[in-house]
Amino acid sequence: MNQTDTRKETLEFNKLQKRLRRNVGNAIIDYNMIEENDVVMACISGGKDSFAMLDILLNLQKAAPIKFDVVAVNLDQKQPGFPEHILPDYFETLNIPYYIVDKDTYSVVKEKIPEGKTTCGLCSRLRRGTLYSFAEKIGATKIALGHHLDDIVETMFLNMFHALA
Repeated sequence: MNQTDTRKETLEFNKLQKRLRRNVGNAIIDYNMIEENDVVMACISGGKDSFAMLDILLNLQKAAPIKFDVVAVNLDQKQPGFPEHILPDYFETLNIPYYIVDKDTYSVVKEKIPEGKTTCGLCSRLRRGTLYSFAEKIGATKIALGHHLDDIVETMFLNMFHALA
């Protein structure tokens, strides 16, 4: 890759970043999602969607005409092979408040759902229940999840196909 390619990639990345921030900012304003003095609990799974969401929230926090706090939260569901140090290290580099919530939902799902059946429904309910309770515990007024329209469509198809099996 040459210097021209690198500059072009940087330019494209900056354009994407600007467009995402603008669109999210507009949605927050249009739907009154964040208000003065809100505490936004940003739920970070470790995937690209939640990392992007956190980056956008932190940038909007700096530029917004209102004051709001962002607290990063990761629900450690005790899935085998999940590297426990990655997210705390990342949050430390950002110098933001964060919590790692330990809740073994993985074992519950494995115990309750037969092999070969989709675990998404139960896993989602357990995860959200834990996050809602934790938000209340820390005084968060809003919860931000890195979900988007593709996630909704994917879940719908998974539920349709597994219901037929």
